[in-house]
Amino acid sequence: MYLHFRPTARRSRLVAGLAVAAAGTLGLLSACDGSSHPAATGAGAITPAPGQSLAGTPGAAGAGGAASSAPGASAMPSMSMPMSPPATRAPTAPVAGDAVAIKNFAFSPAVLKVKAGTTVTWTNQDTDAHTVTSTGSGGPLKSAALATRATYRYTFTKPGTYAYLCTIHPFMTATVEVSR
Repeated sequence: MYLHFRPTARRSRLVAGLAVAAAGTLGLLSACDGSSHPAATGAGAITPAPGQSLAGTPGAAGAGGAASSAPGASAMPSMSMPMSPPATRAPTAPVAGDAVAIKNFAFSPAVLKVKAGTTVTWTNQDTDAHTVTSTGSGGPLKSAALATRATYRYTFTKPGTYAYLCTIHPFMTATVEVSR
């Protein structure tokens, strides 16, 4: 006698149900730091968290876009970069020296005073890449993207005020004031 095994939809639903139950028992279904969620209201309903939306619902992302109902929220919440520029800082007094730290998405000091002939070194202390690029066209500062702990050096030979920014994060700005 020949027996033919043919999976049925009922058996498939049973196996899927057991997999879901096992995953839930192991805590694999809760990716929200152990928070509890309300029960679904319809078959397979999904409820977005505050500041999120589901595709196809009002405020959801269109094709290739991202949407959020929360101001300043990111479509990529795991990014370490702030989504809006830091609060306006009070003007900072110029600092003498020859080094600029790039940390917390800012150049520090924001205003560096040096004498002509000084070589300034910028060191990226952030985990994200940054550049040191003159503001406007024709400026002398043109670094490549600096990875973590990478440095960029430039020797200022002429007096003047040199404004620069990070082209990856344009809200990051600073100045080097060069005197005789």
